[in-house]
Amino acid sequence: MSTAPDLLLVAAGGLGREAAAAVRAADSGARVAFLDDAIAVDTEIEGVTVVGPATADTIARFPEAQVVVCTASSGDPARRRRLVARLGIPTARYGRIVHPAAMLDECVPGPGSIVLAGAVATVAVTIGVHAVIMPGVVMVHDTIIGDYSVIASGVALGGGVRVGDGAYLGAASVVREGCHVADGAVVGMGAVVVRDVPPGEVWVGNPARRLRAAVDDTA
Repeated sequence: MSTAPDLLLVAAGGLGREAAAAVRAADSGARVAFLDDAIAVDTEIEGVTVVGPATADTIARFPEAQVVVCTASSGDPARRRRLVARLGIPTARYGRIVHPAAMLDECVPGPGSIVLAGAVATVAVTIGVHAVIMPGVVMVHDTIIGDYSVIASGVALGGGVRVGDGAYLGAASVVREGCHVADGAVVGMGAVVVRDVPPGEVWVGNPARRLRAAVDDTA
């Protein structure tokens, strides 16, 4: 690209493209570029150019640009955490993306987080660092979203729900008020959680029950 980007999106897959669309919707004039290990430099994807691989060296070429890591995987909840660790850049370099059609009251998501269209956070909601909130998520009062967690489309969280670090909540799942989905837990699509989900377990169904252990978060 002819001018230096203001924002570097790491990974040009589905979430990266959604993040770029959210930036366009905000109409801020921010110049966006992709970093991706698997796509050739100068490839253009929906109007956004790949400027290099996802490395600290590439990021160093653009010292004024903020960075957002755009990977999200239910099959490997720790993937984004590992990528952030691999990049090794200061927290201050990370930006945040909030679609203008999200309604977050006074909630300010942590650095590196992404909040897409239609997400709603009422009062006293906390969103940690490098969290991903997909379209149409509802977070009621006093909900806490942990670092590196992914909340998929259409999830509904009752008041006082706590979602631990690195957890994944599948599309259209529901968590009853006051419940705790612990670190590294995975909640299946459409599941209805009515009691606490222990760390590192996969829960499915209505009411949700343990299915198996989640992917090893330390691999």
